[in-house]
Amino acid sequence: MAAARAAAGALALGGLLAGCAGSSADAGPGGGDNRFIGGDGNVQRIAASARASTPSASGKTLEGEDLALSSFKGKVTVVNFWASWCAPCRGEAPSLEQVYGQNKAEGVQFVGVDFKDAAENAKAFQRKFKVTYPSFFDADGQIGLAFRDVPPNAIPSTLVLDRQGRVAARIIGATTFSKLNPLVTEVLAEK
Repeated sequence: MAAARAAAGALALGGLLAGCAGSSADAGPGGGDNRFIGGDGNVQRIAASARASTPSASGKTLEGEDLALSSFKGKVTVVNFWASWCAPCRGEAPSLEQVYGQNKAEGVQFVGVDFKDAAENAKAFQRKFKVTYPSFFDADGQIGLAFRDVPPNAIPSTLVLDRQGRVAARIIGATTFSKLNPLVTEVLAEK
């Protein structure tokens, strides 16, 4: 009896987890299950005393240049996970660029992480939405793995890093100017 209940519980848990994994219908180019689900735009703030160490992420940009997240240490950095195949990413792109434009003179850096995408589609996305900050080309999802302490969990997701490079806030799902700009301002005000 106990074994049957345990098996039924395991089966139910497996079904629940499978429902959160995404489907091949929302997978990016190359097919397969992307293991990301859509977020609802909720904001998670992380107290300075609870922030994990700096994620180590480096790679090539969409333009083929070397980029290391550690090069932005000392700046508040906004990391946005996106893909050209993601409709909510297209919706939030103008807001991200607006927040970047308004705050870059204060020393705020933005960097995108183009996730499981085709390079030419991603470059077309950047041209269309006039994105002026660099993006990692993360076709295999390795950059996202560097954020295992505070994972992005959805496309799009946005992380705000403090001056030490630690995740101070996370938005799972699309963001807006009115949601992201106050977060950037809060982290900028930290000493």
